[in-house]
Amino acid sequence: MSVIVRDDGFHPDDWQGAEVLELAPDTCLSTIEDRLAGVSHVRVEFPSFSDGRGFTIARRLRSLGYAGRLRARGHVLADQYAMARRAGFDEVEIPDELAARQPAEQWQFRADWRAHDYQARLGQARPGQARPGQARPAQARLRA
Repeated sequence: MSVIVRDDGFHPDDWQGAEVLELAPDTCLSTIEDRLAGVSHVRVEFPSFSDGRGFTIARRLRSLGYAGRLRARGHVLADQYAMARRAGFDEVEIPDELAARQPAEQWQFRADWRAHDYQARLGQARPGQARPGQARPAQARLRA
């Protein structure tokens, strides 16, 4: 069995009976691009937590306009949940054994995936500090 992880915690699998397009991490998207139009569910396999090709597949699927449900399945760790969500995954499917070692609280801790990335922090310059690519404010230049 497996557990589905979403931003609000663990859930049972609700894809029974759905037509699912299964993608291996080495899938060339140009070979399946024409099949995406009628697909509402895509599952991308993660054979190892150190294999990040699935994140690239998710980002590319979203950039191609895929708007259906996108699920990562396999060896994804709680620490990788924010990255999975930013890449475009809606949810993660993990084995029961991993869910026992990394309970829902660990996944929910990372559920605020929009707030804790360095790119969001770059856009929030402190007073007197320039954002990347901008000149410092006049007041700050006078004091420097």
